[in-house]
Amino acid sequence: MNTLLQAEGLSYGSGDRMLIDGIDLAFAGGSFTVIIGPNGAGKSTLLRLLSGELHPSRGTVRWNGESLNAIPAWRLAHRRAVMPQASDLTFPFTVLEVASLGTQGIGRGLSRGDRRRLAHEALEQADVAHLAQRNYQTLSGGERQRVHFARVLAQLTAGRTLETQQILFLDEPIASLDLKHQLALLQTARTLARDGLCVIAVLHDLQLSADLADDLVLLERGRLIGRGTPGAVLTPTRLAEVFGVTLNASPLPPSPWRLAVA
Repeated sequence: MNTLLQAEGLSYGSGDRMLIDGIDLAFAGGSFTVIIGPNGAGKSTLLRLLSGELHPSRGTVRWNGESLNAIPAWRLAHRRAVMPQASDLTFPFTVLEVASLGTQGIGRGLSRGDRRRLAHEALEQADVAHLAQRNYQTLSGGERQRVHFARVLAQLTAGRTLETQQILFLDEPIASLDLKHQLALLQTARTLARDGLCVIAVLHDLQLSADLADDLVLLERGRLIGRGTPGAVLTPTRLAEVFGVTLNASPLPPSPWRLAVA
């Protein structure tokens, strides 16, 4: 595995509480990793540390051996895109303008027309191109989430004019989406990983995580409990210990998607 991003002894505290405690992790290009765990486990905090949004109390995050703190913000913006849980915009931007924000100041040799084209293509990919001229503030929560997915897709595409190794960070990207768009967004993320991108996401849906992730990172109270394939991480014993519920984890025959009913 060619390591792209590495966390060593990563810790982060707030007051007298450690939100992330001594975590070591490595991520490679071409992989789709999902961070799972109960509420308060530190999933979003870990994602923010890995993306460079937060600075660790102890430990380091390195990109190809270089400390994340030493990388200029403009270069980091070409290397990674972050889709947070929520993004509030108070100005009456159109959907196209919001998607275009992902390309501003990003890329080399791109004209205004090029940036507009990239934004349009990203809106198509996120299935919101039909909303391009709508006021962003009039959209539903799920529609807004898809617009911001388009924004980070446009950012990555523009950034590839300068950087070939990139990471996409997704913090609960399907929380407000209907089933169709949940599956579509995660399938897009999986396809991007197959094309060489490193994708790191926070999800609560264990079934979708098991279906789509190459590997899982399981957290509990800021500590790393397990890392590996879904089959290795999602054992009945571990699920009971971490989530406090009794679940059976068993392989199922391949199919497009599955729905368990009583």
